[in-house]
Amino acid sequence: MDGDVDGTPSAEDTTRELGRILRYWAGNLRHYDLKPGVGEAVYDSGHREVGRWTVTES
Repeated sequence: MDGDVDGTPSAEDTTRELGRILRYWAGNLRHYDLKPGVGEAVYDSGHREVGRWTVTES
């Protein structure tokens, strides 16, 4: 996942927001066919797009 949460006021807020984003998307992965090329935009708690995750081939 690539993301940008630089708009948070402190390092503690950044850590908390990133944890929330990762928990949310990890819980939803079961809804996706995890094949190369599949991905989705990632949003923060303010519903702003902050990044994207994509399945890639290794």
